[in-house]
Amino acid sequence: MASNASIAKQPKPRLSFWQIWNMSFGFLGIQFGFALQNANTSRIFETLGAEVEQIPILWIAAPLTGLIVQPIIGYFSDRTWHPKWGRRRPFFMIGAILASIALCLMPNSPTLWIAAGMLWIMDASINVSMEPFRAFVGDNLPSEQRTTGFAMQSFFIGTGAVIASMLPWMLTNWLNVSNTAPEGQISDSVKWSFYLGALAFLLAVMWTVFRSKEYSPEELRSFEGGEENEHWDGEALTPEQCESKGKKLVNTGIIISVVGAVIIVLLYQFKLEKELYILAFGLVAVGVLWLVAGNMKRKGNYQSGFVTIMSDLLEMPETMRQLAVVQFFSWFALFSMWIYTTSAVTNHIYGTSDATSVLYNEGADWVGFCFAVYNGVAAIVAFLLPVLAKATNRRMTHLICLVLGGLGLISVYFISDPNMLLVSMVGVGIAWSSILAMPYAMLAGALPANKMGYFMGVFNFFIVIPQIVAATILGFIVGRFFGGEAIYALIVGGVCMIVAGLLSLRVKDED
Repeated sequence: MASNASIAKQPKPRLSFWQIWNMSFGFLGIQFGFALQNANTSRIFETLGAEVEQIPILWIAAPLTGLIVQPIIGYFSDRTWHPKWGRRRPFFMIGAILASIALCLMPNSPTLWIAAGMLWIMDASINVSMEPFRAFVGDNLPSEQRTTGFAMQSFFIGTGAVIASMLPWMLTNWLNVSNTAPEGQISDSVKWSFYLGALAFLLAVMWTVFRSKEYSPEELRSFEGGEENEHWDGEALTPEQCESKGKKLVNTGIIISVVGAVIIVLLYQFKLEKELYILAFGLVAVGVLWLVAGNMKRKGNYQSGFVTIMSDLLEMPETMRQLAVVQFFSWFALFSMWIYTTSAVTNHIYGTSDATSVLYNEGADWVGFCFAVYNGVAAIVAFLLPVLAKATNRRMTHLICLVLGGLGLISVYFISDPNMLLVSMVGVGIAWSSILAMPYAMLAGALPANKMGYFMGVFNFFIVIPQIVAATILGFIVGRFFGGEAIYALIVGGVCMIVAGLLSLRVKDED
């Protein structure tokens, strides 16, 4: 192999529209899985007997699996290379097969706790396919095309979600498939939606697997900005550097563990809801992991995947740290919407909480239709984002979109006519399109090329952590302060989305 010094640096080639289309097409199928999950999981849980206050904690499976799976998949996909299958595509294919199987099994869950367990399996499988797609754009596209690449992903996410979210409604209204079932059973419209979603997931991802190519590690190093270092884990550290960096990890672990322990004591003292213990014990667990990683690093064992993941959480690029805060508030808002829209709409607008009633299922189907609308808006807006970003900048584009989304969520409180929810969903769709594109476009230019997949996986922490926080505290907030009225969770989400937009202005957006 030629040495790096002998390889003339050259710009990364620009790809054609159809090449970007093919490499993004798999997201159409991935979003079938996520959209069916987001629009129907709460419905499945309530059908199997879950109370409204239990729903957030049952949903915690989704963010927890993402927290564990995505950085691991990113770490290993950075280190994978096969002459035929490439770096990212083996993970696309494996995840698609597993997720398609899980989608077929989920609506056949006989009990609530089996459904919760299936959510773990389904979400983990979807994440195996999804995580490398973000790095795929960073690998294959030059800087000036990355906004277009992530916007194309937003288009397919929106398009897939439109169809998938509407499937129960379409099957019921167009094909007369039953959307009601005896107590404790999932309706046929939901079951067949998941079966069709599984097929779409598999076929779309396989299109990208067989219709896309990847650059080899040698080719990536030959491009301008490519990493000079052959080693995946960067420069060797001296014993003094190991001691210094390891001590930082240990000190951080001690602080986080103590904070978690204090919260546990306070929860016990004031006899607060047991769901809050998940967040507190999670802090203790993360603190312990940092302690272990710090001690390993101090002993010179700094190149293991575990130590790398824990270390880089404290040594992220500045842009990534700034975007982390924006992501926290954005995804807290989204998770509150996904968890509570069905309950909010059926109770606040349709006036029922009886999951076996025709009126409840009509409202739940309408929520799926509304989710389809906001995803459809996202698909259209995806093509406008690069134009708006060029006219202003990516930070201002993100601010405008998130403010419109926040106002859309808050407006649901003032609606009595279900048809007016479509207006609210326009704002949400604009925000969703930007959330799927702008943070990644800003982030990709700040990441080292040889750790693109890994850092994209770590970035998922700031999608997952707010979802875990939402899953642990929203049930407590809604039950304790809002009398079980789910509509107020949407207002909280709207406020958080506006805050995220304002925080995006402080992000350093430089390649």
